[in-house]
Amino acid sequence: MAIVKHRFLTHSINPNTETLVIGTFNPDTPENIADFFYGRQRNYLWALIPKAFGDASLKGKSKEEKLAYIKERKIDFIDLIASVNVDEESNYDDDYLDGKIAAWRNVMDEIEKLKNLKRVCFSRKTFAGIPNMKERIELIRSYCESWGIAFSYLTTPARFYNDQKQTEWSTFFSRQTFRSSRFSSDGSDISIIKSNDH
Repeated sequence: MAIVKHRFLTHSINPNTETLVIGTFNPDTPENIADFFYGRQRNYLWALIPKAFGDASLKGKSKEEKLAYIKERKIDFIDLIASVNVDEESNYDDDYLDGKIAAWRNVMDEIEKLKNLKRVCFSRKTFAGIPNMKERIELIRSYCESWGIAFSYLTTPARFYNDQKQTEWSTFFSRQTFRSSRFSSDGSDISIIKSNDH
């Protein structure tokens, strides 16, 4: 058995983030050539998100170009899992990793820091074979909804690209939201986000 950490564990989420995309795990292994989140060849997120805004695809572009783009569009990324304890380092399948989790990311702590956050999505919709991840993301969904943050489950950007998938991702990124504010028990103002289609 070997502990494998997340490849981008040291990535700092931009505090100005308005849209947070949550994934599962990106292993820090020699055969993984991804230079950033969703950077594997058979993943189309870097086509889906730019096209949602009417921009050119960033699939195959440099990490620097992707970082500049998400800063401009106020988008960022985090995954559920910080590390896994595995005996098959080349197996990235979620249903294999679900029973091998060594440490979770504290996604809710990260969300709490994002005062401009408007929407959150999880980059998969099906949960067969991943009961632990399902439980974790459901806690995050409930947390988001308790703070009025729009939350969606989206079809995975992996494996293929098609118009139906593009429409789904485009719809998520075009959701209109508005700011509200709420006062904490000590009287300080806490800004929260509410979606107009909740």
